[in-house]
Amino acid sequence: MSTIAPDYEKTDIGNIQIAPEVIEIIAGLATVEVEGVAGMSGGFASGVAELLGRKNLSKGVKVEVGQREAAIDVSIIIEYGQRIPAVASEIQRNVKQAIESMTGLDVIEVNVHIHGVHFKTSERIVEEETAVIRVK
Repeated sequence: MSTIAPDYEKTDIGNIQIAPEVIEIIAGLATVEVEGVAGMSGGFASGVAELLGRKNLSKGVKVEVGQREAAIDVSIIIEYGQRIPAVASEIQRNVKQAIESMTGLDVIEVNVHIHGVHFKTSERIVEEETAVIRVK
C-alpha cells in the first residue's frame, strides 16, 4: 500500500497537501469513538513506542491515499459481549464521515479487522475475591 499523498489541491497561491499520517490519526480517533471498541490493534513497533511513553494515535490504521480518494484499514480489539457486525458497521460509517468532512477526500472503502476480544478485568477481580471468601 502506498501512503505517499500526491498534491491534494492546487490553488491560486499554492498547493494544499495532506500527509497520510493525518488521515491515519483521523481514522484512529473516529474508530475509538465507537462504543464497543476496546482499543486499536497495532504491530510490534507501535507496542514498543507505547512502552517508551509515546502515544501512537495512528496505531492499527493503514491508509492508501490517491489524488481524490482514500482506502482505510483499521485493526481493533472489540469488547466482549458486543455485536461485531454492528460495531464494525458503525466504525465504517464514523471513519468515512470523519475523513470526508475533514479532508474532502472520497473514502472508497473502510475495512475493519477484528484482532481480539477484551474482557473486563473488574469482573475477574470480583470472581477472585468471591473465591477467597469461600475458602475461609
